[in-house]
Amino acid sequence: MACMSATPEKHVEAPSSSRFNDYDRIAEGYTAENETSLVNAYYERPAMLELAGDVTGRRILDAGCGSGPLFSALRDRGAIVTGIDASAGMLEMARRRLGADADLRVADLAGPLPFPDDAFDDVIASLVLHYLQDWGPTLAELRRVLRPGGRLLISVDHPFVITLMRHMAGEKPSYFGTRNRIEEWTMGGQTAQMSFWDRPLHAMTEAFTTAGFRISVISEPPFVPEARELFPEELREIEPTRTRFLSFLFFVLEAN
Repeated sequence: MACMSATPEKHVEAPSSSRFNDYDRIAEGYTAENETSLVNAYYERPAMLELAGDVTGRRILDAGCGSGPLFSALRDRGAIVTGIDASAGMLEMARRRLGADADLRVADLAGPLPFPDDAFDDVIASLVLHYLQDWGPTLAELRRVLRPGGRLLISVDHPFVITLMRHMAGEKPSYFGTRNRIEEWTMGGQTAQMSFWDRPLHAMTEAFTTAGFRISVISEPPFVPEARELFPEELREIEPTRTRFLSFLFFVLEAN
């Protein structure tokens, strides 16, 4: 079984004194890594676009847009996209990519969002919710800014793979609880401490339904076919007939 992680950096047992999730520090390095990595460019992003389907004319909020690769792809497909991110450094990278007229705003998903009710047809939260300890207020805000019947598309660290990887490292984590995980990322010569909140699948689904969403899709998608040629070493242990590995978990939710 092959397990893929977006950032295969070492696990740090205890928080350091540095500020967590400092994307400003690693903005350029992370952007470069995200452009071509197996799990981002050839797995997560294509899977999210496949789930989004035809987005022509749809008003989409890219929540946690980072440097804007998904924003760009959605815009190219005819969507009207707004991007938010807590990192001004990542938004600067996004503006370089998307141009001065792109609707990009600094906003923290842990707080109120600067949009009226029913502002969007879709919200896409790509690899961002697992940074938050409490999903309740964030999901409530995302539900508020979605029109009735709108969609929330989510990708997060797969709860099974995180537990499995820690078991393989000799630890004995508890799956059935919300627990903090600290990793050290080094990208572009800069290092940052990253804080994640892992939770079991049932906690995720309960949070979604409590916030007023109906779960329409739970997906563990394949990687794109060209990944085998581009990443032969990473995919060496996966049989030629197999097209999937454990990495992220995807949801499509509908606003009731």
